Amino acid sequence: MTTVLVTGTSSGIGRATVRRLAHRPDLTVYATARNLDAIADLADSGARLLALDVTDEDSMRAAVAAVEAAHGHVDVLVNNAGYGEYGPIEETPLDRVRAQFETNVFGLARLTQLVLPGMRRAGRGRIVNVSSMGGRLVFPGGGYYHASKYAVEAISDALRQEVRPFGVDVAIVEPGLIRTGFGAVASSSLGAGDQGSPYRRMVETVDAVMARSYRNRLLSATPDTVARVIERAVTGRRPRTRYLVTAAAWAMVHTRRLFGARVFDTANRLQFR
Repeated sequence: MTTVLVTGTSSGIGRATVRRLAHRPDLTVYATARNLDAIADLADSGARLLALDVTDEDSMRAAVAAVEAAHGHVDVLVNNAGYGEYGPIEETPLDRVRAQFETNVFGLARLTQLVLPGMRRAGRGRIVNVSSMGGRLVFPGGGYYHASKYAVEAISDALRQEVRPFGVDVAIVEPGLIRTGFGAVASSSLGAGDQGSPYRRMVETVDAVMARSYRNRLLSATPDTVARVIERAVTGRRPRTRYLVTAAAWAMVHTRRLFGARVFDTANRLQFR
């Protein structure tokens, strides 16, 4: 049996991932969230439940210790917990930026530190970090969210090289627009700005474009679309370095890569004008 610990499973991608993985007879899946009531129904899918707050050291230590007490070590860690804090760079309060980094970056990094000793002792393991297409390109209004995902990409690339000699694989999953509560959270943080802000028009435009994009079935996908990719990253014999999820995400990332920043900035100006 392969033991899988998944963070951020109370909604969206994390919940869909647990539902998909927990039905597999070869996996023991631990679903985690700060509030166990929010994931109680996942036990019906066959998952085991653990309280875990990725911004709390004692909570993270306790969760990893519980899995290791039962199984010896964590075979697979899926770092999925995260959210989007949106707003202009100049105006977004840094306490909100720090809170986002605590969840999106530092929680991911600390959990990784906690599971790696057990993986090294076992001589095997896998870490799947859920990043975003937003870790490969940037849209206005989302600079701090993108920064957190760029950090995840950098950490993952370094980690992959560092732990390979110990039999540990690292894969990055990069979803595009996924129809979860993410868009609503991002929109609510955008709407928190001052009505008299010089960025108000930009904020309103970004909010409107985001809403249209998430509603567009050609540009967005369901959480289960990402869950299927995470399943491949978890169970594949040789996981890929990166998994871009959705055709739209693939097109945007590679357009940015091939044509450079100036062309991409021009496209953004036309879209967000």
